[in-house]
Amino acid sequence: MLLSRRSLIAAATATAAAGAAATAVEQQPVAGAPAGHSRTGDRLRTGFERLAADGYARLRGQRVGIVTNPTGVTRDAAHLVDVTHADPRVELTAVFGPEHGFRGTAQAGGSEGRYDDPATGLPVYDTYLKSGKPLADVFTASGVDTVVFDIQDVGARFYTYIWTLYDCMEAAALAGKRFVVLDRPNPVTGRAALGPVLHKKFATFVGRQPIAQAHGMTVAELARLFDAEFLGSRTELETVAMTGWRRADFYDASGLPWVPPSPNMPTPDTALVYSGTCLFEGTNLSEGRGTTRPFELLGAVGIDGRWAAEANRAGLPGVRFREAYFAPTFSKFEGKTAGGVQVHVTDRNAFDPVRTGIALLVSARKVWDGFAWREDDWIDKLTGSASVRTLIDAGADTETVAAAWERELGAFRRVREKYLMYR
Repeated sequence: MLLSRRSLIAAATATAAAGAAATAVEQQPVAGAPAGHSRTGDRLRTGFERLAADGYARLRGQRVGIVTNPTGVTRDAAHLVDVTHADPRVELTAVFGPEHGFRGTAQAGGSEGRYDDPATGLPVYDTYLKSGKPLADVFTASGVDTVVFDIQDVGARFYTYIWTLYDCMEAAALAGKRFVVLDRPNPVTGRAALGPVLHKKFATFVGRQPIAQAHGMTVAELARLFDAEFLGSRTELETVAMTGWRRADFYDASGLPWVPPSPNMPTPDTALVYSGTCLFEGTNLSEGRGTTRPFELLGAVGIDGRWAAEANRAGLPGVRFREAYFAPTFSKFEGKTAGGVQVHVTDRNAFDPVRTGIALLVSARKVWDGFAWREDDWIDKLTGSASVRTLIDAGADTETVAAAWERELGAFRRVREKYLMYR
């Protein structure tokens, strides 16, 4: 049953009151951070909660469109589109859906198209694979003055929502629209950037610009970096920071409900390994799609326990590999029994997902004669260059592969530091 208009407004009011209480205990922000960074240990408030706590003042007098998906929820799991649509203080006139769609019904590489949302009657526009002037034309046709972005990211360069953010920022600048980013936690912490940095020659929708494979940033921090470093500061950008989030926090410290950001991201555990094990999309092995543990189960028909044994010999910190067998219900090896490994993170503070992904590629190639890269060299799009593929093909070990990206990663870390908003 849909919530009534009155109950939705009550929920928004309660959220606002809670957010106001958190805002009352704010301290001085870190250098370069917007006002609103809270004292350590305070309860987390998302950008949306702080927006609501301020009575939506930032949106007053504006026709508003929201770029979001099922993750755009309040603490009590009400969707922000439903909440703001029911609130007379917000003139919400459009919704924009990314990959997988606004309501999240499409699988990888799909979207929901243009339709009217049955719950609200609002027009829903499809942004997937649109950029530049075509996307600017969508914003113009929608009639909005301000575009709001609120989507839960998972911290990996090749997760497409951050490039929806980038494309929408660029399109908003072209269309003369104001752009507001509501911040949410990086679920795998914001402690460090890890892995190779994209080379522009390999730019695609799984990586538009040169950032690290695991970027260690929130969406608002990325928006600030995108605008200053890649978009020439042309976006009329405003970011609404969280309060109560610390860079070392994993998602379970947030107190927020986990809504799968995409069909194959069912839990925060998936997000923890994803920035490394998603590399198996670039091989002929299954990355676990079609199982209940995607990106934690990896394998192929013909692999046995030798892979887990070889991977464990690497002695990687914070992780162990279990011999596993599974039969995917769709995607690679659909309906067949594949052998491989299950990734078990034993110490998430010590775990390095990108090095783990590389070690698994190195060990899989060593023990299985059938190992192959996808013919389209998708691995190069995921890693951001040909380096990982060519080094592994040459017999390099994990440390040699990782050493090849350290100089570029160091340079990105120095750039990244300028845009961090939280301690």
